[in-house]
Amino acid sequence: MNGHGGPRTQAERDAITVEIGYALFSAVFAAVVILGAVAGPALLFRLPEPAEWLLPRTGLVLAVALFAVRVVSVLRRFPGAAQPSQPGRTSPDS
Repeated sequence: MNGHGGPRTQAERDAITVEIGYALFSAVFAAVVILGAVAGPALLFRLPEPAEWLLPRTGLVLAVALFAVRVVSVLRRFPGAAQPSQPGRTSPDS
């Protein structure tokens, strides 16, 4: 809903779609970077067995966590997604 309580306009729906796409794309990019940075050495170099086992798993856990945090942080910043603190109120000082 827009600020007047009616349905969203096409421009508002487009803005939300773009914001969701940006959140997902940037989260995937960040997750791939962190996965490569953490798990990459285990794939490129001969490391001790515990390190070869632990690094890819740690990278995967960090990548998933970073993905979730990035998506949530981007979408929470989006002004169109904000809900009024007191539904029914029309101005911040009422």
